[in-house]
Amino acid sequence: MKISVIGCGYLGAVHASSLAKLGHDVVGIDIDQAKVDLLSSGQAPFYEPGLPELLTETLAAGSLRFSTDMSAAQGATVHFIAVGTPQQEGSNAADLRYVEAAFDAIVPYLAPGDVVAGKSTVPVGTAQRLAARIEAVGAHLTWNPEFLREGFAVQDTISPDRLVYGVTPNDDHTVSVLDEVYASVLEQDIPRVVTDFATAELVKVAANAFLATKISFINAMAEVAEVAGADVTQLADAIGYDKRIGRRFLNAGLGFGGGCLPKDIRGFMARASELGAGDALNFLGEVDAINLRRRERMVDLCREVLGGTIKGARIAVLGLAFKPDSDDVRDSPALDVAARLAELGAQVRATDPQAIETSRRIRPNLDYVATVDEAAHDADVILVLTEWREYREIVPNSLDSVVAVRAILDGRNCLDPVQWREAGWTYRALGRP
Repeated sequence: MKISVIGCGYLGAVHASSLAKLGHDVVGIDIDQAKVDLLSSGQAPFYEPGLPELLTETLAAGSLRFSTDMSAAQGATVHFIAVGTPQQEGSNAADLRYVEAAFDAIVPYLAPGDVVAGKSTVPVGTAQRLAARIEAVGAHLTWNPEFLREGFAVQDTISPDRLVYGVTPNDDHTVSVLDEVYASVLEQDIPRVVTDFATAELVKVAANAFLATKISFINAMAEVAEVAGADVTQLADAIGYDKRIGRRFLNAGLGFGGGCLPKDIRGFMARASELGAGDALNFLGEVDAINLRRRERMVDLCREVLGGTIKGARIAVLGLAFKPDSDDVRDSPALDVAARLAELGAQVRATDPQAIETSRRIRPNLDYVATVDEAAHDADVILVLTEWREYREIVPNSLDSVVAVRAILDGRNCLDPVQWREAGWTYRALGRP
Protein backbone atom coordinates (compact mmCIF):
# COMPACT_ATOMS: atom_id res chain seq x y z
CA MET A 1 0.00 0.00 0.00
CA LYS A 2 1.04 3.62 -0.46
CA ILE A 3 1.08 5.28 2.96
CA SER A 4 1.93 8.71 4.30
CA VAL A 5 3.01 9.48 7.86
CA ILE A 6 2.53 13.10 8.93
CA GLY A 7 5.00 14.08 11.62
CA CYS A 8 8.44 12.46 11.78
CA GLY A 9 9.39 12.86 15.40
CA TYR A 10 9.91 9.87 17.64
CA LEU A 11 6.57 8.22 16.87
CA GLY A 12 6.37 9.12 13.19
CA ALA A 13 9.93 8.20 12.20
CA VAL A 14 9.64 4.79 13.86
CA HIS A 15 6.17 4.16 12.42
CA ALA A 16 7.15 5.19 8.88
CA SER A 17 10.28 3.06 8.75
CA SER A 18 8.53 0.08 10.36
CA LEU A 19 5.66 0.21 7.85
CA ALA A 20 8.24 0.31 5.05
CA LYS A 21 9.88 -2.75 6.58
CA LEU A 22 6.46 -4.46 6.54
CA GLY A 23 6.39 -4.02 2.75
CA HIS A 24 4.55 -0.74 2.17
CA ASP A 25 5.53 2.29 0.07
CA VAL A 26 5.86 5.02 2.69
CA VAL A 27 6.50 8.75 2.66
CA GLY A 28 7.21 10.56 5.92
CA ILE A 29 6.32 14.24 5.96
CA ASP A 30 7.55 16.87 8.42
CA ILE A 31 7.88 20.66 8.34
CA ASP A 32 11.40 20.52 9.83
CA GLN A 33 13.83 20.49 6.90
CA ALA A 34 16.82 19.57 9.06
CA LYS A 35 14.97 16.56 10.46
CA VAL A 36 13.89 15.45 6.99
CA ASP A 37 17.45 15.78 5.67
CA LEU A 38 18.80 13.74 8.56
CA LEU A 39 16.22 10.97 8.16
CA SER A 40 16.73 10.95 4.39
CA SER A 41 20.43 10.25 4.98
CA GLY A 42 19.57 7.27 7.17
CA GLN A 43 20.29 8.99 10.47
CA ALA A 44 17.82 9.21 13.34
CA PRO A 45 17.47 12.60 15.08
CA PHE A 46 17.22 10.76 18.40
CA TYR A 47 18.64 7.58 19.89
CA GLU A 48 16.54 4.45 19.38
CA PRO A 49 18.16 1.01 19.12
CA GLY A 50 17.63 -0.57 15.71
CA LEU A 51 16.20 2.52 14.02
CA PRO A 52 19.31 3.65 12.06
CA GLU A 53 19.68 0.16 10.58
CA LEU A 54 15.98 0.09 9.69
CA LEU A 55 16.17 3.51 8.05
CA THR A 56 19.22 2.50 6.01
CA GLU A 57 17.57 -0.73 4.87
CA THR A 58 14.22 0.76 3.84
CA LEU A 59 15.69 3.87 2.22
CA ALA A 60 18.02 1.69 0.15
CA ALA A 61 15.13 -0.55 -0.86
CA GLY A 62 13.19 2.50 -2.09
CA SER A 63 10.22 1.75 0.16
CA LEU A 64 10.75 4.84 2.34
CA ARG A 65 11.37 8.49 1.65
CA PHE A 66 10.91 11.77 3.50
CA SER A 67 9.65 15.18 2.42
CA THR A 68 8.63 18.59 3.72
CA ASP A 69 5.99 18.90 0.98
CA MET A 70 2.50 17.84 2.07
CA SER A 71 1.56 17.18 -1.54
CA ALA A 72 3.81 14.12 -1.34
CA ALA A 73 0.93 12.49 0.57
CA GLN A 74 -1.36 12.69 -2.45
CA GLY A 75 -2.18 9.28 -3.84
CA ALA A 76 -1.59 7.45 -0.58
CA THR A 77 -4.39 5.20 0.63
CA VAL A 78 -3.72 5.70 4.34
CA HIS A 79 -2.44 8.80 6.10
CA PHE A 80 -1.14 8.40 9.66
CA ILE A 81 -1.12 11.49 11.87
CA ALA A 82 1.81 11.15 14.28
CA VAL A 83 2.50 14.67 15.52
CA GLY A 84 3.21 15.58 19.14
CA THR A 85 0.65 16.60 21.75
CA PRO A 86 2.75 18.26 24.46
CA GLN A 87 1.39 19.64 27.71
CA GLN A 88 0.12 23.21 27.41
CA GLU A 89 2.26 25.82 29.09
CA GLY A 90 0.62 26.81 32.37
CA SER A 91 -1.96 24.02 32.17
CA ASN A 92 -2.28 20.26 32.53
CA ALA A 93 -4.23 20.04 29.26
CA ALA A 94 -2.78 18.69 26.00
CA ASP A 95 -1.74 21.16 23.33
CA LEU A 96 -3.53 20.10 20.13
CA ARG A 97 -2.23 22.80 17.80
CA TYR A 98 0.00 20.34 15.90
CA VAL A 99 -2.83 17.84 15.48
CA GLU A 100 -5.15 20.58 14.23
CA ALA A 101 -2.50 21.83 11.80
CA ALA A 102 -1.83 18.32 10.48
CA PHE A 103 -5.50 17.72 9.76
CA ASP A 104 -5.87 21.10 8.05
CA ALA A 105 -2.80 20.36 5.92
CA ILE A 106 -3.80 16.86 4.78
CA VAL A 107 -7.44 17.54 3.84
CA PRO A 108 -6.68 19.12 0.41
CA TYR A 109 -4.80 15.97 -0.64
CA LEU A 110 -7.39 13.39 0.39
CA ALA A 111 -9.39 11.36 -2.09
CA PRO A 112 -12.72 9.59 -1.49
CA GLY A 113 -12.09 6.29 0.28
CA ASP A 114 -8.78 7.36 1.83
CA VAL A 115 -8.26 6.58 5.50
CA VAL A 116 -6.79 9.07 7.95
CA ALA A 117 -5.48 7.27 11.02
CA GLY A 118 -4.69 9.22 14.16
CA LYS A 119 -1.68 7.87 16.08
CA SER A 120 -1.15 10.88 18.37
CA THR A 121 -2.26 10.65 22.00
CA VAL A 122 -5.23 13.03 22.27
CA PRO A 123 -7.94 13.91 24.79
CA VAL A 124 -11.08 11.80 24.47
CA GLY A 125 -13.54 13.48 22.11
CA THR A 126 -10.90 14.80 19.71
CA ALA A 127 -11.56 12.25 16.95
CA GLN A 128 -15.30 12.88 16.97
CA ARG A 129 -14.68 16.60 16.64
CA LEU A 130 -12.24 16.16 13.74
CA ALA A 131 -14.25 13.54 11.86
CA ALA A 132 -16.41 16.05 9.97
CA ARG A 133 -13.36 17.57 8.23
CA ILE A 134 -12.36 14.16 6.90
CA GLU A 135 -15.82 12.94 6.01
CA ALA A 136 -16.55 16.14 4.06
CA VAL A 137 -14.19 14.97 1.31
CA GLY A 138 -15.40 11.36 1.37
CA ALA A 139 -12.48 10.04 3.39
CA HIS A 140 -12.65 7.96 6.59
CA LEU A 141 -11.22 8.67 10.03
CA THR A 142 -9.91 6.13 12.51
CA TRP A 143 -7.99 6.43 15.76
CA ASN A 144 -5.22 3.87 15.98
CA PRO A 145 -3.26 4.56 19.19
CA GLU A 146 0.40 3.64 19.58
CA PHE A 147 1.92 1.75 22.51
CA LEU A 148 5.64 2.21 21.90
CA ARG A 149 8.24 1.80 24.63
CA GLU A 150 11.32 3.91 24.10
CA GLY A 151 14.23 1.55 23.59
CA PHE A 152 11.92 -1.07 22.06
CA ALA A 153 9.94 1.07 19.63
CA VAL A 154 10.83 -0.77 16.42
CA GLN A 155 9.97 -4.12 17.97
CA ASP A 156 6.73 -2.72 19.40
CA THR A 157 5.65 -1.46 15.97
CA ILE A 158 6.52 -4.55 13.96
CA SER A 159 5.29 -6.95 16.64
CA PRO A 160 2.92 -5.07 19.00
CA ASP A 161 1.08 -6.68 21.88
CA ARG A 162 -2.26 -5.43 20.50
CA LEU A 163 -3.84 -3.33 17.76
CA VAL A 164 -6.72 -0.95 18.46
CA TYR A 165 -8.96 0.54 15.75
CA GLY A 166 -11.36 3.30 16.75
CA VAL A 167 -13.93 3.69 13.95
CA THR A 168 -17.40 5.02 13.31
CA PRO A 169 -20.19 2.43 13.59
CA ASN A 170 -20.27 -0.13 10.77
CA ASP A 171 -17.25 1.34 8.99
CA ASP A 172 -16.13 -1.97 7.52
CA HIS A 173 -14.10 -0.18 4.85
CA THR A 174 -11.72 1.38 7.38
CA VAL A 175 -11.33 -1.88 9.27
CA SER A 176 -10.44 -3.76 6.08
CA VAL A 177 -7.93 -1.08 5.06
CA LEU A 178 -6.20 -1.19 8.46
CA ASP A 179 -6.19 -4.98 8.32
CA GLU A 180 -4.32 -4.69 5.04
CA VAL A 181 -1.83 -2.23 6.54
CA TYR A 182 -1.18 -4.60 9.44
CA ALA A 183 -1.58 -7.88 7.53
CA SER A 184 1.84 -9.24 8.47
CA VAL A 185 1.29 -8.19 12.08
CA LEU A 186 -2.10 -9.91 12.27
CA GLU A 187 -0.51 -13.09 10.89
CA GLN A 188 1.33 -13.26 14.24
CA ASP A 189 -2.04 -13.69 16.00
CA ILE A 190 -1.73 -10.26 17.59
CA PRO A 191 -5.01 -9.32 19.36
CA ARG A 192 -7.10 -6.74 17.49
CA VAL A 193 -9.72 -4.57 19.19
CA VAL A 194 -12.24 -2.76 16.99
CA THR A 195 -14.11 -0.13 18.96
CA ASP A 196 -15.45 3.43 18.88
CA PHE A 197 -13.44 6.65 18.78
CA ALA A 198 -13.79 7.46 22.47
CA THR A 199 -12.67 4.05 23.68
CA ALA A 200 -9.68 4.01 21.33
CA GLU A 201 -8.61 7.45 22.59
CA LEU A 202 -8.97 6.32 26.21
CA VAL A 203 -6.97 3.11 25.74
CA LYS A 204 -3.59 4.87 25.57
CA VAL A 205 -4.12 7.32 28.41
CA ALA A 206 -5.76 4.67 30.59
CA ALA A 207 -2.83 2.32 30.04
CA ASN A 208 -0.32 5.05 30.90
CA ALA A 209 -2.35 6.08 33.95
CA PHE A 210 -2.32 2.48 35.19
CA LEU A 211 1.43 2.10 34.69
CA ALA A 212 2.11 5.44 36.38
CA THR A 213 -0.09 4.38 39.29
CA LYS A 214 1.77 1.09 39.66
CA ILE A 215 5.15 2.87 39.71
CA SER A 216 3.94 5.46 42.21
CA PHE A 217 2.37 2.74 44.36
CA ILE A 218 5.69 0.98 44.88
CA ASN A 219 7.38 4.32 45.47
CA ALA A 220 4.78 5.10 48.14
CA MET A 221 5.67 1.73 49.69
CA ALA A 222 9.32 2.80 49.52
CA GLU A 223 8.50 5.86 51.63
CA VAL A 224 6.91 3.60 54.25
CA ALA A 225 9.72 1.03 53.98
CA GLU A 226 12.37 3.66 54.71
CA VAL A 227 10.80 4.72 58.02
CA ALA A 228 9.88 1.14 58.96
CA GLY A 229 13.30 -0.34 58.21
CA ALA A 230 11.95 -2.61 55.47
CA ASP A 231 13.39 -3.38 52.02
CA VAL A 232 11.09 -2.23 49.21
CA THR A 233 12.87 -4.37 46.60
CA GLN A 234 12.17 -7.57 48.53
CA LEU A 235 8.64 -6.31 49.15
CA ALA A 236 8.15 -5.85 45.38
CA ASP A 237 9.54 -9.33 44.72
CA ALA A 238 7.15 -10.87 47.24
CA ILE A 239 3.96 -9.17 46.05
CA GLY A 240 5.05 -9.54 42.42
CA TYR A 241 4.67 -13.32 42.65
CA ASP A 242 0.92 -12.73 42.87
CA LYS A 243 -0.22 -13.13 39.24
CA ARG A 244 -2.92 -10.53 39.80
CA ILE A 245 -0.20 -7.97 40.55
CA GLY A 246 2.92 -9.04 38.63
CA ARG A 247 6.48 -7.83 39.12
CA ARG A 248 6.82 -5.51 36.11
CA PHE A 249 6.70 -1.76 36.84
CA LEU A 250 7.21 -2.44 40.55
CA ASN A 251 10.76 -1.06 40.57
CA ALA A 252 11.01 1.54 43.31
CA GLY A 253 13.39 4.39 42.77
CA LEU A 254 13.57 7.84 41.29
CA GLY A 255 10.23 7.59 39.48
CA PHE A 256 8.97 7.97 35.94
CA GLY A 257 9.57 10.71 33.40
CA GLY A 258 9.77 11.09 29.64
CA GLY A 259 7.40 12.53 27.08
CA CYS A 260 4.41 10.28 27.76
CA LEU A 261 3.51 9.24 31.30
CA PRO A 262 3.78 12.63 33.07
CA LYS A 263 1.99 14.70 30.45
CA ASP A 264 -0.55 11.98 29.65
CA ILE A 265 -1.78 11.57 33.23
CA ARG A 266 -2.00 15.35 33.62
CA GLY A 267 -3.86 15.70 30.34
CA PHE A 268 -6.18 12.85 31.35
CA MET A 269 -7.05 14.65 34.59
CA ALA A 270 -7.67 17.90 32.73
CA ARG A 271 -9.96 16.28 30.18
CA ALA A 272 -11.90 14.36 32.84
CA SER A 273 -12.53 17.66 34.63
CA GLU A 274 -13.81 19.22 31.41
CA LEU A 275 -16.22 16.31 31.04
CA GLY A 276 -17.44 16.67 34.64
CA ALA A 277 -15.72 13.48 35.81
CA GLY A 278 -12.71 15.05 37.48
CA ASP A 279 -13.37 13.36 40.82
CA ALA A 280 -12.86 9.96 39.20
CA LEU A 281 -9.21 10.79 38.51
CA ASN A 282 -8.32 12.72 41.65
CA PHE A 283 -6.05 9.83 42.62
CA LEU A 284 -3.81 10.62 39.64
CA GLY A 285 -2.91 13.91 41.32
CA GLU A 286 -1.38 11.92 44.17
CA VAL A 287 0.29 9.56 41.68
CA ASP A 288 1.96 12.61 40.14
CA ALA A 289 2.86 14.05 43.54
CA ILE A 290 4.44 10.79 44.78
CA ASN A 291 6.49 10.62 41.61
CA LEU A 292 7.80 14.16 41.99
CA ARG A 293 8.60 13.60 45.69
CA ARG A 294 11.14 10.95 44.76
CA ARG A 295 13.40 13.59 43.26
CA GLU A 296 13.44 15.62 46.46
CA ARG A 297 14.00 12.46 48.51
CA MET A 298 17.04 11.66 46.37
CA VAL A 299 18.47 15.11 47.11
CA ASP A 300 17.77 14.59 50.83
CA LEU A 301 19.45 11.18 50.77
CA CYS A 302 22.48 12.71 49.10
CA ARG A 303 22.59 15.38 51.79
CA GLU A 304 22.48 12.70 54.50
CA VAL A 305 25.38 10.76 53.01
CA LEU A 306 27.40 13.97 52.65
CA GLY A 307 26.99 14.71 56.35
CA GLY A 308 24.31 17.36 56.00
CA THR A 309 25.88 19.73 53.47
CA ILE A 310 25.60 19.64 49.68
CA LYS A 311 27.32 22.95 48.94
CA GLY A 312 30.84 22.38 47.67
CA ALA A 313 30.48 18.59 47.48
CA ARG A 314 31.88 16.82 44.42
CA ILE A 315 29.04 14.67 43.06
CA ALA A 316 29.22 12.22 40.16
CA VAL A 317 25.91 11.66 38.34
CA LEU A 318 25.65 8.52 36.23
CA GLY A 319 22.65 8.75 33.93
CA LEU A 320 20.65 11.67 32.57
CA ALA A 321 18.02 10.09 30.29
CA PHE A 322 14.67 9.30 31.88
CA LYS A 323 15.28 5.61 31.13
CA PRO A 324 18.06 3.47 29.64
CA ASP A 325 18.35 2.89 25.88
CA SER A 326 17.10 6.40 25.17
CA ASP A 327 18.48 9.92 24.85
CA ASP A 328 15.14 11.43 25.94
CA VAL A 329 15.47 13.86 28.84
CA ARG A 330 11.95 15.29 28.74
CA ASP A 331 10.80 15.52 32.37
CA SER A 332 13.75 13.30 33.29
CA PRO A 333 14.06 12.68 37.05
CA ALA A 334 17.80 12.08 36.62
CA LEU A 335 18.51 15.40 34.91
CA ASP A 336 16.24 17.20 37.38
CA VAL A 337 18.13 15.80 40.38
CA ALA A 338 21.48 16.70 38.82
CA ALA A 339 20.28 20.26 38.25
CA ARG A 340 18.88 20.57 41.79
CA LEU A 341 22.18 19.47 43.30
CA ALA A 342 24.08 21.99 41.18
CA GLU A 343 21.67 24.74 42.23
CA LEU A 344 22.41 23.84 45.87
CA GLY A 345 26.09 24.49 45.27
CA ALA A 346 27.44 21.03 44.50
CA GLN A 347 30.17 20.47 41.94
CA VAL A 348 28.24 18.07 39.69
CA ARG A 349 29.91 16.10 36.92
CA ALA A 350 27.34 14.18 34.89
CA THR A 351 27.58 11.53 32.21
CA ASP A 352 25.27 9.37 30.12
CA PRO A 353 25.91 6.98 27.20
CA GLN A 354 23.49 8.83 24.90
CA ALA A 355 21.83 11.82 26.58
CA ILE A 356 24.63 14.33 27.10
CA GLU A 357 23.75 16.51 24.11
CA THR A 358 20.00 16.42 24.74
CA SER A 359 20.70 17.32 28.38
CA ARG A 360 23.02 20.15 27.40
CA ARG A 361 20.22 21.80 25.40
CA ILE A 362 18.01 21.95 28.50
CA ARG A 363 20.63 22.37 31.25
CA PRO A 364 23.66 23.99 29.57
CA ASN A 365 25.27 25.00 32.87
CA LEU A 366 25.94 21.47 34.12
CA ASP A 367 29.41 19.96 33.76
CA TYR A 368 29.14 17.04 31.32
CA VAL A 369 31.85 14.42 30.86
CA ALA A 370 32.13 11.41 28.59
CA THR A 371 33.01 8.57 30.95
CA VAL A 372 32.24 7.13 34.37
CA ASP A 373 35.84 7.61 35.48
CA GLU A 374 35.77 11.30 34.53
CA ALA A 375 32.53 11.81 36.43
CA ALA A 376 33.73 9.88 39.48
CA HIS A 377 37.19 11.47 39.66
CA ASP A 378 37.76 12.69 43.23
CA ALA A 379 33.99 12.44 43.93
CA ASP A 380 32.55 12.55 47.43
CA VAL A 381 29.57 10.46 46.30
CA ILE A 382 28.34 8.74 43.14
CA LEU A 383 24.66 8.81 42.16
CA VAL A 384 23.29 6.19 39.75
CA LEU A 385 20.18 7.86 38.34
CA THR A 386 19.52 5.94 35.10
CA GLU A 387 19.90 2.16 35.06
CA TRP A 388 22.01 1.78 31.93
CA ARG A 389 23.55 -1.69 31.68
CA GLU A 390 27.09 -0.34 31.87
CA TYR A 391 26.25 1.27 35.23
CA ARG A 392 24.55 -1.86 36.57
CA GLU A 393 27.69 -3.83 35.72
CA ILE A 394 30.23 -1.52 37.38
CA VAL A 395 32.62 -3.44 39.64
CA PRO A 396 33.18 -1.54 42.93
CA ASN A 397 36.95 -1.95 43.06
CA SER A 398 37.26 -0.42 39.57
CA LEU A 399 36.42 2.93 41.17
CA ASP A 400 38.30 2.58 44.46
CA SER A 401 41.27 4.61 43.29
CA VAL A 402 39.16 7.10 41.33
CA VAL A 403 36.84 8.53 44.00
CA ALA A 404 37.68 10.57 47.06
CA VAL A 405 35.04 8.81 49.19
CA ARG A 406 33.65 5.34 48.57
CA ALA A 407 29.95 6.20 48.70
CA ILE A 408 27.26 5.36 46.15
CA LEU A 409 23.55 6.18 46.01
CA ASP A 410 21.46 3.83 43.91
CA GLY A 411 18.57 5.87 42.56
CA ARG A 412 17.15 2.95 40.61
CA ASN A 413 17.74 0.00 42.97
CA CYS A 414 19.71 -1.60 40.15
CA LEU A 415 22.93 -2.45 42.01
CA ASP A 416 23.75 -5.31 44.39
CA PRO A 417 24.03 -3.74 47.86
CA VAL A 418 25.86 -6.75 49.29
CA GLN A 419 28.56 -6.52 46.61
CA TRP A 420 29.15 -2.82 47.19
CA ARG A 421 29.10 -3.00 50.99
CA GLU A 422 31.44 -5.98 51.09
CA ALA A 423 33.83 -3.98 48.91
CA GLY A 424 33.91 -1.31 51.62
CA TRP A 425 31.53 1.19 50.08
CA THR A 426 28.71 3.11 51.73
CA TYR A 427 25.64 2.01 49.78
CA ARG A 428 22.27 3.75 50.07
CA ALA A 429 19.12 3.43 47.97
CA LEU A 430 15.55 4.68 47.96
CA GLY A 431 13.29 2.42 50.02
CA ARG A 432 16.04 0.19 51.41
CA PRO A 433 17.63 0.11 54.87
